Amino acid sequence: MVMRESLLIPFPNFKRARMERKPRLLDLFCCAGGAGVGYNRAGFDVVGVDIDPQPNYPLAFVQADALSLEVKFIAQFDAIHASPPCQSYSDLAKRNRNADEWPRLIEPIRKILVKSGLPWLIENVDGAPLRDPVVLCGTMFSGLRVLRHRLFESNFPIIQPSHGKHPKVHTFDRRKSHFGKTDEWKDFVQVTGGGNCTLAAARAAMGIDWMTKNEINESIPPAYTEYIGLQLLHHLSLQEQEPAKMRRNA
Repeated sequence: MVMRESLLIPFPNFKRARMERKPRLLDLFCCAGGAGVGYNRAGFDVVGVDIDPQPNYPLAFVQADALSLEVKFIAQFDAIHASPPCQSYSDLAKRNRNADEWPRLIEPIRKILVKSGLPWLIENVDGAPLRDPVVLCGTMFSGLRVLRHRLFESNFPIIQPSHGKHPKVHTFDRRKSHFGKTDEWKDFVQVTGGGNCTLAAARAAMGIDWMTKNEINESIPPAYTEYIGLQLLHHLSLQEQEPAKMRRNA
């Protein structure tokens, strides 16, 4: 559910909602924790779930299949974020014509999220079959220097910042006209599988200091989910206030 804003929104621009307790968020397909750390910074108690071991995940972690979680386990949480594998929807898979070699889990995880009755989000790459998604890019956030588009489908309103023009990014490609004219510590970088900057510069550009190169290739900047998390907290606080309002009016 998207609410688009015509002006760039400074980050962060949302007051932290006052709630009776710290809400719990379930971080599915958590990998090394780019999304989870953002929600944690926004004010959530986060538990990550991934089918593979994630020794660098910096928050509470459960190794499990996200598609096979018990209803009772999911019911312990106040909201859910899911980042199912993106490889099948990526530009690289389209170019290589091997998208069918990767799992396509957006539809099955969406069914689980809808059934939960909780506020939820699904995050994925450009080209993924998300419904009316918000698009976030590093150009929207002060302090980030990365061109990393990610789509977010949700069942609650999210304000989308304006998307400005992309700057030229630091490059190792001598064929590019701006080769040698940029600085990986000052200019934008593009964090990809091959990469166009050192790991240290990628960590600085993404706002991540705990991941390996392979992990950061697949991650999103925590700033993205901190931004969304503040809006999710506001949504949850409104839900929390509604029963109290109904009791007062009874």
